[in-house]
Amino acid sequence: MRVRAMLSDRILFIDAEAIVIDKPAGLPVDTPRRGGDSVVSRLDELRCGFRRPPTPMHRLDTDTSGCLLFARTAKARPRFQQAFEERTVEKYYLAVVAADIADESGVIDMPLAKHSTAEAGWKMISDPHGSNALTHWRRLAVRDGSTLVEFRPLTGRTHQIRAHAREAFGRGIAGDRVYGVPGGPMLLHASRLVVPREGKPDIDVTAPLPDYFGEWSDAA
Repeated sequence: MRVRAMLSDRILFIDAEAIVIDKPAGLPVDTPRRGGDSVVSRLDELRCGFRRPPTPMHRLDTDTSGCLLFARTAKARPRFQQAFEERTVEKYYLAVVAADIADESGVIDMPLAKHSTAEAGWKMISDPHGSNALTHWRRLAVRDGSTLVEFRPLTGRTHQIRAHAREAFGRGIAGDRVYGVPGGPMLLHASRLVVPREGKPDIDVTAPLPDYFGEWSDAA
C-alpha cells in the first residue's frame, strides 16, 4: 500500500508569516468539483504549530509541480496579494518544449482569451481582444528535437506558459495533453519564487526538478 506523503514534508521555506512548498504534480490546489484530494483539503498538514491553517496565495495547474506560496497570518495575506497584483513577485518555470528552438531568448507578448467548444471543452487561445499576457523566456539546452526553456511570466493568466509555448514555438510542452504533446507527465515545473517583503529579506526559494525530468536535470 502506497503511503501518501504529507505536505509538511515538502516545505521549502517557513517563517512566522509564510510557507512555500514544492507542490507535487497531479495534486490540484483547489478541490475539484467532483471532489477528491487537493492542497486546500489538506491545509491542516501545514499548520506547523499555528492554530489556523495557511492560505494559498496563488495557483499552479494540477499537473504543474513546484513552488507554491502560503500566508500564515491574516496580516500577511494582503501584503502578499498586493505583491502579486503589482507584479513584484518573480516566478520562474522550467519546461521541456517539444521543438528545437534556435533563438537564445525572447519575449512572448500575446493576449489570451478563454475559448470553449462542446467537443473539446475550454482552453486559452491567442486573441487580440483578450487579456494581455507577457512571458520572458530563455533557452537552456537542446536535445533530440526538444528544448529546456526557462519561462518568466510577467502576468498571471490561466495556462499562460502552456498556451504561450504552443503559440510561440509551434509545438507545446512535452506531456501537456491540451496545448502540447501528450504522453508521459507534463514537463512544467515552478522552479523558483522570489517574493519581496518590506522590512524583511526577500523570500527566494528554489524547488528541484522532479525525477521524471530525467536527464534534463543536468541542464537546469
